[in-house]
Amino acid sequence: MKNNFIVAGILLATLTTSTVAAQNKNSGEAKEKPTIEYSTLPKVDLKDFKKNKKGEYVIFDGTSLNGWRGYNKSYVPNKWSIEDGALKFSKNPKADKPEGGDIIFTHDFKNFELSFKWKISEAGNSGVFVLAKEVKGQPIYVSSPEYQILDNVKHPDAKMGVNGNRMSASLYDMIPATPQNSKPAGEWNTSKIVVNGDKITHYQNDVKVVEYTVRTKDWTKLLQSSKFSEDKWPIAFELLNNVGGDTKSGVIGFQDHGDDVWFKDITVKVLK
Repeated sequence: MKNNFIVAGILLATLTTSTVAAQNKNSGEAKEKPTIEYSTLPKVDLKDFKKNKKGEYVIFDGTSLNGWRGYNKSYVPNKWSIEDGALKFSKNPKADKPEGGDIIFTHDFKNFELSFKWKISEAGNSGVFVLAKEVKGQPIYVSSPEYQILDNVKHPDAKMGVNGNRMSASLYDMIPATPQNSKPAGEWNTSKIVVNGDKITHYQNDVKVVEYTVRTKDWTKLLQSSKFSEDKWPIAFELLNNVGGDTKSGVIGFQDHGDDVWFKDITVKVLK
């Protein structure tokens, strides 16, 4: 009899453990949040930069890289340079030890209009980031929506994604730019990104092509259907789901995607 009681007790304990495990699985317990460590590198004061006649801060005037540095770096990597008044990323620069990486303007913006012109090399790819955070050990795009820069004709990304959501001016991998009105590789495009509260709007060649609202249930759904979903990329989902963090602000960045790209006339109008 004693042995029977022992066997019965073991079976009961096993069943109880299995039941609890199943209940925990079905209850949708919150997943452990990824560890996020932010950079503490210094930022600049906008008061040190001039405004143009439109009241916009000129953050790149074609002559100086003041206020700029590499993402998570204290200096500007030498694949970025000034060429004919433009900020250029060079795939093959004339340098002894070429170093690339994304570049940022080191000031946290909250509500603003970023205006710039860009041109891309043939079959080239790049991007522009807003509200980005410098996260140690992570690329810039884990925390920032990306305004895609692309040669729509010859780069393969143009035919990837869904409904053209990796083409120029799109919210990368999430919302396609409509209409798609980019100019061919080697020609200058005019772009603007407006961040006002939770709403972000993309313009390309003076036409509004994308509009979306972050920090909402719809935004979360959009992330979950992208490459930044909670299952595919937990740290990106955590950061992008609360774009700009507690301050709802972040830096502006330009992407090194390995292809020649040029930016100029870069200004920021601060909104209330």
